[in-house]
Amino acid sequence: MIQTEKKENTAFIKESVNYLRNLGFENIKADVEGYESPKSYVKQDGDVKITPDITATKRTRKYYFEISLKSDKPRLLKSKWRFLDVLSRMNDHRFRIITTKGHYKFTNDVLNDINLHKTLIKL
Repeated sequence: MIQTEKKENTAFIKESVNYLRNLGFENIKADVEGYESPKSYVKQDGDVKITPDITATKRTRKYYFEISLKSDKPRLLKSKWRFLDVLSRMNDHRFRIITTKGHYKFTNDVLNDINLHKTLIKL
């Protein structure tokens, strides 16, 4: 989800963190109040900052998690997901997308537009 929508959806991010903790993930960092913020990546010219919604580790492997909810700015979302996918493949990490009922079609449309084939985590 893009930065402007994170304030509106903190409850869903916290629900996702609890779900991941129950699955056995450790060292969870989330971009909400009360949790340590994940590492941000800044574009070289300095105008774009990308922060994953949630990062966690499981069995020494790092995972990036993105929350997918309907957005007014799908272009920013597509570029963020593409960047995180490339970053995760480059460093042998994992990239997953978490969504909920009512947002599956939007998520699948965005993934098809950027030609990513991901299995969604449905809460």
